[in-house]
Amino acid sequence: MSTKINRLFDFAYYQLENHNLEKAFVSKSSGEWVATSTKEFIEKINIVSRGLLRLGVKPNDKIAVISSNNRTEWNILDMAILQLGAQNVPIYPTIGVNDYKYIFNHAEVTFCFLSDEELFKKANAVKDEVATLQEIYSFETIDGCKNWQEVFDLGADESNQNEVEKLKNNVKASDLATIIYTSGTTGVPKGVMLSHNNIVTNVLDSYPRLPIVQGKSKVISFLPVCHVFERMLHYLYIHSGLTIYYAESIEKISENLKEVKPNFMSVVPRLLEKIYDSIIAKGAELTGIKKRLFFWAVDLGLDYKPYGENGWLYEKKLAIANKLIFSKWREALGGELQTMVSGSAALQPRLTRVFAAAGMQVMEGYGLTETSPVATVNMYANKHFKVGTVGKPINNVEIKIADDGEILIKGPNVMLGYYKDPEKTAEVMTGDYFHSGDKGELDKEGFLKITGRKKEIFKTSGGKYISPALLENEMKQSRFIEQILVIGEGQKMAAAIVQPNFTFVKEWAKRHKINIGGTFEEIVINKEVIQRIEEEITHGNKNFGKWETIKCFELTPEEWTVDNDLLTPTFKPKREVILNKYKHLYDKIYC
Repeated sequence: MSTKINRLFDFAYYQLENHNLEKAFVSKSSGEWVATSTKEFIEKINIVSRGLLRLGVKPNDKIAVISSNNRTEWNILDMAILQLGAQNVPIYPTIGVNDYKYIFNHAEVTFCFLSDEELFKKANAVKDEVATLQEIYSFETIDGCKNWQEVFDLGADESNQNEVEKLKNNVKASDLATIIYTSGTTGVPKGVMLSHNNIVTNVLDSYPRLPIVQGKSKVISFLPVCHVFERMLHYLYIHSGLTIYYAESIEKISENLKEVKPNFMSVVPRLLEKIYDSIIAKGAELTGIKKRLFFWAVDLGLDYKPYGENGWLYEKKLAIANKLIFSKWREALGGELQTMVSGSAALQPRLTRVFAAAGMQVMEGYGLTETSPVATVNMYANKHFKVGTVGKPINNVEIKIADDGEILIKGPNVMLGYYKDPEKTAEVMTGDYFHSGDKGELDKEGFLKITGRKKEIFKTSGGKYISPALLENEMKQSRFIEQILVIGEGQKMAAAIVQPNFTFVKEWAKRHKINIGGTFEEIVINKEVIQRIEEEITHGNKNFGKWETIKCFELTPEEWTVDNDLLTPTFKPKREVILNKYKHLYDKIYC
């Protein structure tokens, strides 16, 4: 009899019974890809569970897990914690020491497991200020830090396996599984409480939307598994019997794609933008007929419509473009990549079109940590795919648009609430409906389109409303603009703070033999660079009403990154942090 999936750890036992893979998880070690089978995975889960019990871990204890990269150890530990009835509290590796201290104390974390020395330094710096934190363990060997091998050694003795089984059997679908602290673009992190049922139903209800072949497809994982989007997909992969390969790092993703040759992967829009920009930059280096053919294919791709809507002549041209140009794009991404699922931020329609034309469909979806996370997602089959939308609601999820345009979500995936914060929970719930904070529209076919953030829509001094997200997404279609923050609340006009795409600007200047200097500081004051970016903004403004167009902008001499705290871990600009850092630019615009 096959395992019935009610709790998150049931996915592992389901895989053993239905797929029993020789390669369930594959990580790179000393230059070699090393596989863990389904059987080994479950054996290690139980060893770690027994070890945790001998450390004194009890049901409802909170265990922090922090890793700089995705790895098999994370998944083993996750399942080991959950089957004891304890909770996994995943934490972004890039957040600051103060956030570590806040989360450790707020969640009352008892143990912390982390990946490397840099993270140990941050966690250890606040250990004495967290009354509940008993010990820190590391996956890697670090001087002064206990190694998680000690937990394996404690769990080698099987005599308490019956206690593991008893606790496992006591875990109910409705029980709390995890507390995920939202990174947020403003304010202190909120602890989102998700039950086993929240995430399990989200996995099972999302599964029909993804064109994966059970037990045969390969995936590559590099988005942070501490984020609920990638984590939910991991459970989906385990359920589907897919081999999960872990990319070594974002820097090595291109190399790893060629080695692994995945059929499927998850992405965020910023990554697709970078891939596209890199491909276009290489095309720009071509000459003669090769260059003309390249950009003919790109232009064709940018006009792509699904289901043959452009007619037979377009499809014939597209077949030629695929053979001559797009086949090389696929080869650069491993050669077998068929589908990417995109989440966390708005995806520019041009990227959806051009990658689909190139034979690599991007299925854009929508959701939040509070919805476990998927609420809607596109699917190519059955005409469930529409460019410029985030798809239709998944099974058992209902979307409603409030009178003010806010997206409301109802379903078994909606969170239990915010940890220790019933007031904030009440603020976002109306009956069974969760208030997303996003604004959107449902078309007559049931496709959802995101139109902006409710809280980030602002009013100018002239009383006109502006949605910065729409402007920002439009402007980021320019290869000259890496990041942009639209401003102007209470002011007479909209303006923007812009981080140029320094890599592309340097290539552009080199091609046109323009001396822009070598440093970022020199680039952002160069008149020709400013003029060229102004042209891009003027072009982007054409799609907006006169009152909402960007009238003025300033360039920043630094890149906005997760490490310097200007972007969230999912690469969204932190509005308040950026405004504080660049207050002098804001004042320069509106003085």
